[in-house]
Amino acid sequence: MTYLNLPETELLARGALHTAREIAGQPALWRSTEEKYYQESTRLQEFLDNALGEADQVVLTGAGTSAFIGLSLIGSFFSRTGKITRAIATTDLLSHPRHYFRQDQCPLIVSFARSGKSPESCAALELADRLCKKCFHLIITCNEDGALAQYGSSNPVSVFVLPPEANDKSLAMTGSYSSMLLTALLITRPNEKEYCRSQVQLLTSIAEKIITGQTENIRKIAEKEFGRAVFLGSGPLFGTATEAALKLQELTDGQIICKADSYLGFRHGPKAVIDETTLIFYFFSNDEYVRRYETDLLQAMDTGNSALFHLAIAEQPVQHERLQTAILLSSGEGRLAEDFLTVCSILPAQLLGFFKSLSLGLMPDSPSVSGAISRIVEGVTIYPVEA
Repeated sequence: MTYLNLPETELLARGALHTAREIAGQPALWRSTEEKYYQESTRLQEFLDNALGEADQVVLTGAGTSAFIGLSLIGSFFSRTGKITRAIATTDLLSHPRHYFRQDQCPLIVSFARSGKSPESCAALELADRLCKKCFHLIITCNEDGALAQYGSSNPVSVFVLPPEANDKSLAMTGSYSSMLLTALLITRPNEKEYCRSQVQLLTSIAEKIITGQTENIRKIAEKEFGRAVFLGSGPLFGTATEAALKLQELTDGQIICKADSYLGFRHGPKAVIDETTLIFYFFSNDEYVRRYETDLLQAMDTGNSALFHLAIAEQPVQHERLQTAILLSSGEGRLAEDFLTVCSILPAQLLGFFKSLSLGLMPDSPSVSGAISRIVEGVTIYPVEA
């Protein structure tokens, strides 16, 4: 058996089998996630109808990678619910709860977690229960045995547990991230089942095309001598850029320093980070209005320091002399909605992190040599908050 063009025996010997299998298994996981969601969609929709009838806002939360899911969903929830929507990490909710919760508010809190065992997960929801007049908790998790999946509250709670294979065994979240993101996108479109099914079909076709056709190309890019990486994305793809930066930094044990920004934001100072060892990863929107701003930034790269390598991830071809290569997110069967584009856009970045980890002599399944990071964060003390 091979995964990402490497035999299982080699992957096992190099501490890379789980990560390779979980990256490569995402198309199948997305299909099973979709099926499980529609098996439970009536129950989930009843909960959301009640919640949105009372809630005055939506809070999307999680820790680390799970928090970045919310960054890609702000626009989807806001435009489809009409409720002010914020993405706030549980790590922020925990340290500054009164900056986000008030006694006169009633939020719908959508929580994302792979294991549901991080200390912050339940603690943040407990603070919301204490400090708000009422809360609605929608929990999306990959582990039915985690504390978050078992969360009890006097306020209404609904839990959706993804298929078991979504609970990644490797340190870095890959399939868990993309499948929780997909679940939330399906939730925002309760009356568009056929459309969503066609979008998932496109996603899986695109992902399979990348895995079969671009793996070697990305491996060669990973072997280049870069020490920095910049990931740029607009709107929902800013969440993708943020997750991509963390993924490469995690999988290389911090040997590659990564930064994420928006296209317009990058002009305001952060562009100074570029040097001759920098790889720049452009996530392009498929919205023509947005693409104007993104293309302008690409033109602006002609001034200032030159980067080592420029890589575009886009649904449609992008022409510019600066770009050394482009990976197209297209199966030739239709177009993705901009927010669905986030689900498959992360795949090339996951592959880059995986192969860069191997090229540095690390084990992608557990790349942290010093033990500075672990699959589940431990040792966080939860302090009481006075009423």
